Amino acid sequence: MTTLTEQAAALLLTEHAFSPATPGFVGAEVDLPLGPPGLPDALLTALALRPVLRHGFLTARSARLAVVSGPPSPGLETCLDRMADDLADPLPLLGAAAAPEGHDGGGVRVSLEAGLDGGGPLGLRRRWALANTLAPVLAAAFANSPLRDGQPTGWRSTRQSRHRDHPVLSPIADPRAAWAAYVLGADGPFRAAARPRLSDLVRHVDALRPPVAARGHLEIDVADRPPGDGWRVVVAVTSVLLDDPRAAAAAEEITAPLAAEPRLWERAARDALTDPVLAAAARGCFVEAYGTLSRHGARRDLRDAVAEFTERYVMRGRCPADEVLAARTGEVRPVRR
Repeated sequence: MTTLTEQAAALLLTEHAFSPATPGFVGAEVDLPLGPPGLPDALLTALALRPVLRHGFLTARSARLAVVSGPPSPGLETCLDRMADDLADPLPLLGAAAAPEGHDGGGVRVSLEAGLDGGGPLGLRRRWALANTLAPVLAAAFANSPLRDGQPTGWRSTRQSRHRDHPVLSPIADPRAAWAAYVLGADGPFRAAARPRLSDLVRHVDALRPPVAARGHLEIDVADRPPGDGWRVVVAVTSVLLDDPRAAAAAEEITAPLAAEPRLWERAARDALTDPVLAAAARGCFVEAYGTLSRHGARRDLRDAVAEFTERYVMRGRCPADEVLAARTGEVRPVRR
């Protein structure tokens, strides 16, 4: 195969970053962190074939992390129903127990259409910017991985701490060019290969897990998995704030100033909603999300779930990680700066 130059790789990345489409379809992935000893090698091999569940499929990223991936679904509630069906079976199928809550590893990813070429709140350029300014707010609100090997790590989201130096928004205005610059600047198979080929670039892109990725669609990977069925709140809040034009305009106004905040990803992972800037943005965004669900006549159980999460955590400047830490110490202590 022909060696792929960096210029050719950049061209491929910009051409394939987005497939413009009208927002409306919603997809989700939910990680299942597993307790020891994890999955045996034979089962890992079988999961590489992506066994089909009722709607989506089951894979494993490691012996201690399985993933349930749902299909793109026409609308939020269809997505949630399909994911709930598929999440009912995996642990018994795997013959494994879930890892204790609060450990680094598990998250919830939300996939949304890229948006349309052109302007407006549903335009690709504005959706990319909003996804990136909204991402640290959601990461702070859903932070729930403060432990490793049973001990506090100093982060409310150990999982997001790897993004501590990540800029909120790339200074490159064009989303396609920004994605290409991010990919080619990241360590991985493409950068390591002496004579990189297309297969190296594909493996490189697949291995990247930034908070917001361009995979034809928008992939938003910011939330640790909340307790119980809290994954539904992640998918609901993320999708309505980006896909509803009125909610997107409100979220844009709330989060746009965050692009200028110093070290915001570090603050989101370490301090979560004890950071007053993130806390104020989260309150505005979650209230807007609840109002949007009500305006669209979303099911009562979903509205109640979002309302409960908002009251229990967001309005109190807390996140699920605070309860994990409180259960260990009997009190919530501020994380050291």
